[in-house]
Amino acid sequence: MSTSAAAKPPAVAPGSARAWLLATRPATLSAALVPVAVGTACAVAASGFRAGPALAALAGALLIQIGTNFANDVFDYEQGADTAERLGPVRATQAGLLSAGQMRAGMVVAFALATLAGVYLTWVAGWPVVAIGVASVLSGIAYTGGPYPLGYHGLGDVFVLLFFGFVAVCGTVFVQMGEVPALAWWAAVPVGGLATAILVVNNVRDRHTDRKAGKRTLAVRLGRSAGVAEYVLLLAAAYATPVALVGLGLADWPALLPLASLPLALAQARVMVSGTEGPALNRCLARTAQTMLVFGLLFALGLAL
Repeated sequence: MSTSAAAKPPAVAPGSARAWLLATRPATLSAALVPVAVGTACAVAASGFRAGPALAALAGALLIQIGTNFANDVFDYEQGADTAERLGPVRATQAGLLSAGQMRAGMVVAFALATLAGVYLTWVAGWPVVAIGVASVLSGIAYTGGPYPLGYHGLGDVFVLLFFGFVAVCGTVFVQMGEVPALAWWAAVPVGGLATAILVVNNVRDRHTDRKAGKRTLAVRLGRSAGVAEYVLLLAAAYATPVALVGLGLADWPALLPLASLPLALAQARVMVSGTEGPALNRCLARTAQTMLVFGLLFALGLAL
């Protein structure tokens, strides 16, 4: 794999505000926004919406996502997964835009600010928020750091499905209502599935450099074909869920609104199935994230209506 195919650092000054913005990975933040939007829509559907907890949940989710991105940036660099051979978007530590120390400090600040949102939510909704918050922060660090990094042992997909789906959606409903209705458990399936699909594209793209670094993702363990099959199944589960909700009488027909985004999903499924490799998968990853955003906002609107 030639280094010429690797992503080139943009014209960003080391240590600058733009360097920090790049390190937050703005394109990934939809994975934090969508679960809160869908969870809040579930609360609206159950006449349990509360603006304060909803906004605090959004702030906490975004900050935990940013802190996790910072942790991933520095730990992947230190473990040798992010090198000049990597085909994905620029990583701040590897590109020399921020030092490992700066990235660690940013991680601590992001998680500390998330904790402040958690303090308010604990006051509103009680001790379960503490368990949710602690588990989310520790998992964010343990994804690529610590003695047993989850992403390096093929557990990243499970982590994303659990935390970006069930924990985030159901947690958002819980802090507003004090309970989790059946609708929220169902709604978590497509949200977690699409977030995991983003990770799958990343892992398929990086499987060669990940193998060299000892990062045993499912794409490394099982190969590209298995990664593509996982991607397609995740999309299928996501788009089947609104239909199931309406069919079971758990939601009204507006819950079918996210089906309007199906052409976006099918276009990216075709890219994956076609055998596309290398930097072209960067576009597939970004468009999968866009698909999640469009699906999620339409789903939230449909559930709220």
